[in-house]
Amino acid sequence: MKEPATPVKSMLDMLVLKALSSGPMHGFGVALWLESRSDGSLGLDDSMTYQVLHRLEARELIVADWTVTENNRRARVYRLTRKGRTALAHQTEAWLKYSQSVTSIMLGDAKPEST
Repeated sequence: MKEPATPVKSMLDMLVLKALSSGPMHGFGVALWLESRSDGSLGLDDSMTYQVLHRLEARELIVADWTVTENNRRARVYRLTRKGRTALAHQTEAWLKYSQSVTSIMLGDAKPEST
């Protein structure tokens, strides 16, 4: 049975796809990218980062290749697939609508429903 996506999982998937949209990088690089873009407020631990990367790889939204780093160490480098770019575009659109709705509700700007 397929596990339903939760808002948190979906958001993390989208953020990792966004990180990889700037170019191929290894898992630690993804975590650093997210931390730097969020001014340190969004830090993923290694285990969470790799769970997301493996989930995205299983869905064929990203692919990974082994490479040798500048420190002469082997590392997996992840990159978006065409399917991943399409998914990122759809997820971004859905997230923006969702976050605007939640913001509107929280700020009290939502219009009451007509009866």
